[in-house]
This record gives sequence, structure tokens and C-alpha cells, in this order.
Amino acid sequence: MSVFEAILLGTIQGITEFLPVSSSGHLVLLQKIFGISEPVLLFDTMVHVGTLAAVFVVLWQDIWGILRRIIQPVTGFLIVATVPTVIVALILKDQIEAAFESGEFLGFAFLFTAIMLLTAEFLARRSGKTKPAGAMGWVDALIIGLCQAAAIVPGVSRSGMTLSGALSRKLERGYAARFSFLLSIPAILGALVLQLKDLAGGAAGTAVNAGAGGGIGALPIIAGTLAAAVVGFFSVRLMLKIVRERSLLGFALYTGILGILVLIDQFGTHVLL
Repeated sequence: MSVFEAILLGTIQGITEFLPVSSSGHLVLLQKIFGISEPVLLFDTMVHVGTLAAVFVVLWQDIWGILRRIIQPVTGFLIVATVPTVIVALILKDQIEAAFESGEFLGFAFLFTAIMLLTAEFLARRSGKTKPAGAMGWVDALIIGLCQAAAIVPGVSRSGMTLSGALSRKLERGYAARFSFLLSIPAILGALVLQLKDLAGGAAGTAVNAGAGGGIGALPIIAGTLAAAVVGFFSVRLMLKIVRERSLLGFALYTGILGILVLIDQFGTHVLL
């Protein structure tokens, strides 16, 4: 992987981690386009660290408010919403890794994201009434968590699913976006723990030693991580504004078209997949 490819992938990660278009799906797609065959576990781990840093910077007030008083409803909501993803990740770990390798579900996953975004906007706008932050309940948190669990499949957007769950439950749009991004913290940390476990088994040495075994060098990893952090910072801020003031229909259109194009390639042209 060249430095240019690393910066491009880091930039895509920074944008798509928070926009409801699936960062995992885009990374898998771009790796196929560039023909990247090196071990990418360490690189994937580090670009996620970059986007995690962006969340901490943008939402530091919300995070500090939770840390100052751990025992409060929002802490419980975050835990409840995280549990389904943990269970699915542990049960289907091998199948999910295989899906990342093959990319065979990308087209259907992008289309599923589009359908969920459309459904959420329809449900949110069917009634003008919304729940303020203080009215969020345990059922809301569980439904959002179940939506996030579906995003473990590459091509299904984590932010898109959590926003869809929150909006379908009539949560106020600004709070729905903030809760979605706060929920990304345990989700990304959980993914990092699983990846670091694999790295400890020997992947780290292969990934950082570019001269032995064709792994990714240190410079591309650093460049990709920085790109993900910087772009992620602006992506979080932009998405908070979009969710408050606009609809998600544009993202639904984008993921729908992308899903159709990927399926055409998978079952017809076979250029990428």
C-alpha cells in the first residue's frame, strides 16, 4: 500500500464512518479497486483509532458529562444499545471476517442501508411529534442497539442504522445524532479489542514489516490514521448539522445507487468483485 492509497483510504474512513453510507463497505470496495492484498488488520485498526479521536474531540462535552457522573440514564442506554452488537460480533466473528474478505454481500448491504434510511425518514415524518433527550427510554436504546448489530456486516452503515433506529423511535434529530456518535465509541473500542487480540497473535509483526512478507509500512499507517482523524473531525460536525436541519434521503439515494452498481458488477461485469 502506497502513502497515497493510505491517505485516500483514511480519508474515506473519516468521511464514511459518520455519514450513513458504511465505512466498512467503502473500505472493502476500495481495497478491491486498488488490488490491495497486504495484511490490512493493523491499518484498519489504526484508521479506526483516528475516527475515534475525532469523536472525542467533537463530543468532548457530552463525554465529560458522562465521565463526571457515570451513574445516569444515558450511560445505561449506551450499555444496553451496545450489548446486541457484542453478542453478534462474538457469535459471527468468523463469518463476518469472511464477508470482509470476499465482499460478496456488499451490494445487498448497501441496498439494505438505503431501505432503512428511507423507512426511518418516513416514520420520523409521519408524525410531527418528537421525544426530547430526557424522554428516551430503555426500549428506544434496545431498538437502536439491535439496528447497530445489523451493521456488523460490511456495507451496512453503523451510523445509518443507529440514526434509523433513533429517528423511527421519534427521538429529537439533534439528540439522535449525538447519541449515535456517542454509541460509536464503545462500538469502535470493541472492534479495536478484537483486532488487537488478533494482532497479538502475530499479525502486528507482519503488518508493520513491509520488507518481510509484503505488509503495510509504518508511514502509510501513520498517514492513513492522521487522514481519518482530521477528516473524521469535520465529518462528525457536518453530520450533526445535516441530521438536525435536513433529511437522510440523499444518503439513501447514494447507497441505493451504489448497491445497484455493485450488484451489477457482482452478477454481470465482474470487474471488481
